[in-house]
Amino acid sequence: MIERLLDTARRAAESADALWRREEHTTVTFESGRLKTAGITEESGINLRLVAKGRMGVVGTTSATPDLGALVDRARASAELGEIVDLAFPTGASAALPPIPTFFDRTANAALDDLIRMGKRLVERLERPDCQVNVGVEREVAQTVVGNSAGARAEYRTTGIAVTADITRIAGDDVLMIFDHYVGADMPAEADLETLVRSIDTRLTAALTVVTPPEGALPVVFTPAGLGAVVMPLEQALSGKTVLQGSSPLAGKIGEAIFDERLSIVDDPLVPGRSSSRPIDDECVPSRATELVKGGRVGQFVYDLETAARAKTQSTGNGRRGVFGKPRIAYTNIVFEMSDGGGRGPAVAITVLGGGLVPDIDGGLIVNDLIGVGQGNVISGAFSHPVGLAYRVQRGEVTGRVKDAAVAGNVYDLLKKIGGFGADGRWLGARWSPSLLLDGVSVARR
Repeated sequence: MIERLLDTARRAAESADALWRREEHTTVTFESGRLKTAGITEESGINLRLVAKGRMGVVGTTSATPDLGALVDRARASAELGEIVDLAFPTGASAALPPIPTFFDRTANAALDDLIRMGKRLVERLERPDCQVNVGVEREVAQTVVGNSAGARAEYRTTGIAVTADITRIAGDDVLMIFDHYVGADMPAEADLETLVRSIDTRLTAALTVVTPPEGALPVVFTPAGLGAVVMPLEQALSGKTVLQGSSPLAGKIGEAIFDERLSIVDDPLVPGRSSSRPIDDECVPSRATELVKGGRVGQFVYDLETAARAKTQSTGNGRRGVFGKPRIAYTNIVFEMSDGGGRGPAVAITVLGGGLVPDIDGGLIVNDLIGVGQGNVISGAFSHPVGLAYRVQRGEVTGRVKDAAVAGNVYDLLKKIGGFGADGRWLGARWSPSLLLDGVSVARR
């Protein structure tokens, strides 16, 4: 269908590209330990983009038997009022695709009953007195075909599985929630589920004792789960769209030493077994790793075809599109790499709070969850958030959970000198990172 659509578009426009994607979603949820939903849905659609008279038009459809001529006509009508852009579509992408495992039969062939049983076993392993247990299992099987009028075409299949679990404990006016998950392209092994259970249990046990929060400019360990306030400003600042808009604080600073020289950050769509990995992006650009930060220096910004054309540079293969709307910039797998030995695998159990950094802290915090991440002026790097789940550290030991506290700081200041990298590196969704010890974080009572 993609070939016929592009043939039709070639006769009506200077250039065009298209994507067809079919997705099957399986969802299983347990609430308060009981099965609530279990079902399978399927959807597919086509997204067409063309350039006519120098203007871009975009259209999409979820019709199973679309009228290709009418689809092209709608795209041309969209282009009449579209943006002026000089898009250069890649050629020959299908011949140079990197080999990468993105599809796993065990995930694709897992029956609904198998997923329900896995969720039920997880509920049973997490049951605790006076606690409510919620578990979710989501499986996705997808097929993607991309092509363009320059002759590029590619097709690949992906699988993804996400297992989420949370425990809620209410004691008087104290509400405690502990959350964790497994995300990958292949089904979790028993060891993966056991790690998830032990991770939740470790944090729950340490949180049962409530202590007074400290105050002042203190060393704070941000766990992999608690790094959202640190990572989000970087993702925005390293986006080519933000650079074009003139709002990135890193614009014009490629090659400058901005961060701790031990820190590197890579966007890597070629990591085996990850649900965000892919051999090609949604604009026919073959996938490759992009060094965002290298040895503390600003590396590359990420671009899709449109932003790359406007910035007079090359796409980094970060184009992502849905059925409706034009492609946009999207990260794949964000990987934190440390020159002092950190790698893409845990050196200590992730159930060790603080990743081995706690013994060196006389007084401070471990932050596992913050409230309101993403609100406010994220691009500046400044953050100020109440803690959702945090632990006090005194004389090298975790003494209990703190409530009614907030942390504040500026990402660009804090990352200039990192106090330490934890040995608990792990994947959380599409990000791999260890715990980071950041000195001088402002901690206040609320």
